Amino acid sequence: MNINLTLIGQMVAFVVFVWFCMKYVWPPILAAMAEREQKIADGLAAADRASHDLELAKEKAVERLKEAKEEAAGIIDAANKRANQLVEEAKHAAVAEADRVKASAQAEIEQEANRAREQLRKQVAALSLAGAEKVLGAAIDQNAHSELVEKLASEL
Repeated sequence: MNINLTLIGQMVAFVVFVWFCMKYVWPPILAAMAEREQKIADGLAAADRASHDLELAKEKAVERLKEAKEEAAGIIDAANKRANQLVEEAKHAAVAEADRVKASAQAEIEQEANRAREQLRKQVAALSLAGAEKVLGAAIDQNAHSELVEKLASEL
């Protein structure tokens, strides 16, 4: 056997093998590699988007938490204002009620004093008539002298 002919045969077989691989084997491998590369690129892009979305979500959560705290503070302030307003209204109502009770008590005291004065006038009139009877030594008719008794009672 000739070494040159063997080398040429091997070269031809190798060239046919390379051509066959380039024609039928290499394109599906390159397509699979390109597809895999695209999937990896998409996965990395999705991871970047997810990371960015996570940061946005964290910022939104912090913002909402801040808004919720502000709203809660506003509600607490409003509740405190309303409580103070209710306390003031209760104080005013209590003062008004106290004034009403005081006025009622004052009117009752005044009525009682008038009754006492009237009773004292009647007693003074009766005592005056009794004293006049003793001084005069005669009986005085209260019905006959009622005008005089009323005048005396009103002067007292």
